[in-house]
Amino acid sequence: MNRLLTIAFISSALALSACTQDGSSGMASDSDDSVSAPKEKKAKYWVAPMDASYRRDKPGKSPMGMDLVPVYEDDSGSGVKISPVVENNMGVRTKAVTKGFLWRRIDTVGYVDFDENKISHVHLRTKGWIEKLYVKSEGERVKKGQLLFKVYSPELVNVQEEYVQALGTGNRRLISASRERMLAIGVPVSLMATLKKTRKVSQYVPVYARQNGIVAKLNVREGMFVMPSREVMSLADLKSIWILAEVFESQADWVKVGKSAEVRLSYLPGRSWEGKVEYVYPSLDSKTRTLKVRLRFDNPDEALKPNMFADVVIYGGASRNTLIIPREALIRAGDEDRVIVSLGNGRFEARKVVAGIESGELIEILSGLREGEVVVTSGQFLLDSEASLKASMVRMSAPGSQDRKIAEMIHGQGSVLSVIAGEHKIKLSHEPIKKLGWPAMEMFFKVKKSIALEGISPQDKVTFMLKEDKDGYIITSIEKVK
Repeated sequence: MNRLLTIAFISSALALSACTQDGSSGMASDSDDSVSAPKEKKAKYWVAPMDASYRRDKPGKSPMGMDLVPVYEDDSGSGVKISPVVENNMGVRTKAVTKGFLWRRIDTVGYVDFDENKISHVHLRTKGWIEKLYVKSEGERVKKGQLLFKVYSPELVNVQEEYVQALGTGNRRLISASRERMLAIGVPVSLMATLKKTRKVSQYVPVYARQNGIVAKLNVREGMFVMPSREVMSLADLKSIWILAEVFESQADWVKVGKSAEVRLSYLPGRSWEGKVEYVYPSLDSKTRTLKVRLRFDNPDEALKPNMFADVVIYGGASRNTLIIPREALIRAGDEDRVIVSLGNGRFEARKVVAGIESGELIEILSGLREGEVVVTSGQFLLDSEASLKASMVRMSAPGSQDRKIAEMIHGQGSVLSVIAGEHKIKLSHEPIKKLGWPAMEMFFKVKKSIALEGISPQDKVTFMLKEDKDGYIITSIEKVK
């Protein structure tokens, strides 16, 4: 209802502002020899005076028995006119509607994680004891081939003895089978080569790092008994990392594998990293209604460290040859979007539009505007609710052209039918109110909260004063007729 009231108000304000500021209405200039006949206006539709949501295509009566009020369309479009002084005081700025590329840019946050393709997990393949541990804490840097720890395991000792015996027999098949068994349970190749030369069994079997990196997890200490199911440690290479980000459901279709991405960290201002979308998870989080996306970035200097928070930008491709306006110019009100269009010479109109994708400070317009039109990008009324927008349009009107009825107090009289004191409402059977063009009727009125209704009873004869507000007419004073 507020939306229709706003439209009706704009149209009526347009009719009022059609008069020139010197008070003339449709008069020819001094140089003309004759007065031009005023052009007949065409009514767009008719609305009920007390309920702008009641709209008809032709004249008639409202449900309350009142004549419908026509809403006219002006030759230059519906709108209002403001003086240059008011426009300057309001700080109104405008921007032309343009066509161009609009990147489907997704701004989100994420956190740095290990690239799981660069992690190796260290397990024993037989039960044993950690005899000597050369890595003492998590975070230590290791190189490929570095000795991590030595383990004592009776099974490892036994397979070495079997290999030495097989070497003594000279049976190639037996030697090969023994060698394969040692490899299967984790005896390193270097130890087998030494064993072949010395024929001396080692009680402690060494375990070496299979990659460069850091110790991400360390789950043992010297002397601990370890089963194959227990992870001894894990090594992670930070030269490549993952960033896990979350994307809103409305932007899920923009994210595709291979799309470019950019990341920035607050602790390194001015620096950015470029990467790619590596994987899009198949389902949304049921609680946050977001889609998880995995990005991969090269990290040669290891500046990106696991568990850091990062500002992420994902580029989902461009929308080509599309209408673009600043995002701040769009007014989102209930179930519709609109903008304020500058018509020139201080004239403005509210226009319904269909908005598309948002990208940074820009937004796509699918319909409602044309290239080259000018929209308002600043002004307090753009930030108000739909009800305050109506009041702001009134404030924009040039001096002398505002509708005086908005502030005018209107007198009426009638009989009280019922009183709802708790809701500050009263039902009256009032006589005709000529200033509003209302016939005699029964209707409910809101009553100003400061007015006490305890002394008012049904069947009382009363006089009252009405004042228009954003929701209709409200009783500002009421007295019993003696």
